[in-house]
Amino acid sequence: MQVILKEDVTNLGYKDDIVTVKDGYGRNYLLPQGKAVIATESAKKMLAENLKQRAHKLEKIKQDAQTLAEKVAGVSLTIGAKTSSTGTIFGSVTNIQVAEALAKQGFEIDRKVIVIKDAVKEVGAYKALLKLHKEVSVEIPFEVVSE
Repeated sequence: MQVILKEDVTNLGYKDDIVTVKDGYGRNYLLPQGKAVIATESAKKMLAENLKQRAHKLEKIKQDAQTLAEKVAGVSLTIGAKTSSTGTIFGSVTNIQVAEALAKQGFEIDRKVIVIKDAVKEVGAYKALLKLHKEVSVEIPFEVVSE
């Protein structure tokens, strides 16, 4: 089943992408949740026309994302966490703590665009990926220290 995404869906695609999904996933999740529409010929034509009309807006959004990526690229974060005597964190460090640390440095970034690949459960140095746009992403190094 081919669908046109109405919003970004993690591990599937970005808004206005035409993707092929299994029938059950499309019928039971994407369509009822309003995250996609069925990719009929008329829907594809409407999508092409809308993209043509929004091309300059999308270019500006991409430019803004690139500018933000250049500003954030040089940032290094330090996140404090409560730890045991062996250096193991009580709980874990998530994208929420990374977003808060970025906010303290003056960057208002939504936590949903921050991706941490491995679970952060020990003191040490890690990297987080900021997906600011579908074509713009930047890696941010951060260090977890004991409070």
